[in-house]
Amino acid sequence: MRNRYVDLLRALAVVRVVVYHTTHWAFLTIAFPAMSVMFALAGSLMAASLDSHGVRAVWRRLRRLLPALWVLAAVFVPAMLLTGLPVDWRLLYWGLPLLDPPANAWGALALSAIWYLRDYLWFVLLSPLALPLFRRFPIPTLATPYLLLALIEFGAMPAHTVLKDVGLYFGAWLLGFAHHDGLLRRLSWRLLVPCIGVLAVAGAAWFLTHPGPRGFDLNDIRLGNALWSAAFVLALLGFAPATTAWLERRVGLLRAVTVLNSRALTIYLWHMPIVVGVAAVLPFSLAARLAVVALLVAVSVVLFGWVEDVSARRRPVLLPGGRRRVPAAQTSRRVMSPLPVSRSSRYRPVGELGTPSTFSPDPVRASTR
Repeated sequence: MRNRYVDLLRALAVVRVVVYHTTHWAFLTIAFPAMSVMFALAGSLMAASLDSHGVRAVWRRLRRLLPALWVLAAVFVPAMLLTGLPVDWRLLYWGLPLLDPPANAWGALALSAIWYLRDYLWFVLLSPLALPLFRRFPIPTLATPYLLLALIEFGAMPAHTVLKDVGLYFGAWLLGFAHHDGLLRRLSWRLLVPCIGVLAVAGAAWFLTHPGPRGFDLNDIRLGNALWSAAFVLALLGFAPATTAWLERRVGLLRAVTVLNSRALTIYLWHMPIVVGVAAVLPFSLAARLAVVALLVAVSVVLFGWVEDVSARRRPVLLPGGRRRVPAAQTSRRVMSPLPVSRSSRYRPVGELGTPSTFSPDPVRASTR
C-alpha cells in the first residue's frame, strides 16, 4: 500500500522550495526545512530499493534521475555556450554531476539548484555501503555525518563542498534508513520526545547565536541547520500518523499530491530558471510574482514532465493521477471473484523521487535551498 503520508511530505517540501526561492522568506527554512525532509524521504526509498534490488538499485536510481537533467542541459548548455561559457571537459558533469557542472554568470544562478542532484547522486553511491553499516552500528553511523560537520564548522579539518554537504544532509538520509527499517516507529515517545527536544534546542541555540549574512536563514548556518532539521525529521517520521484516510477522502488534494510527487524532479529543476527569469523581467508585486511562477512551473510540468514517465518506464501522460477506466468485463469478474484485501498496517515504500501517487490502494546551497 502506498504511504500517502510520505507523498504528502514530499509534495509540501517541493511547494516550500518554490515559495522560498520566489519570496526569499528566511523563516521558511526554520518552519519547514524542506531539503532535509526531501533527503530523509529519499534515504527511506533508497533503503527500500536496495532491499528489493541489491546494488542494481544504484543504476535504477540513476536511470530515474539523469534524463530530466539531460533535457534541462539540452536547453541551457547551448545557450550558455553562445553567451560566453568556454568549452572544456568539465561539460561532462552535465551528464553526471558528481561535481558542479560549469556555467556562465547568468547560468550559475538560474541553474544553481543542480547542487541537489549532485548531493543526491553521492548519497545514492554511498548507500550500498552505508545501509549495512547503519544496520550493524546504527547510532555510530548516524552520528558520523554530524560529527564530520562539527569538525568542519569548527575548523578542525578543511573540506570540499561535497564533503560539507555530506555532513549537513547525509544524517537526514540515514534517518530515512531508520524510517524504512521501522526503527523510528518502535521508539517509545519517552525516548523520542527528549531526542527531538535536545536536537531542536541545540540547533536553535546555534542558529540564534550564529546568524548568517541573511539573518536566521538556515541555508547559511550549516550546523544549526543540521541539528534543527534532524529534530524536524524525527518529529515528522517518528510521529507519522497511522492512517491518511482524511487525505484519501479529499480527491482534489490527493490529485494535487499525486501530480507534485510524479513531477517533483521536473518542478525542482525548472523552477529556479523560472524564478530568476520572472524576477529579472517582470517587476510584479510579490503575490503576482508567485502566481506567475506557479503558472510557468505548471507549463514546464506539461512540457517536460513526461521525461519522468519515460525514465520510470511508464506510459507518458501530461498530468498523472487520473482514474483508470476499468473494462466492464474486468469489473464484472472482480464482482464475481473479489480479491482479498491485506490488513497489514505496514506501508509499502513509495518509489523513486517523483513516483506518482495513484488512487488505487494497491498500486535548494545558500539561496538555492
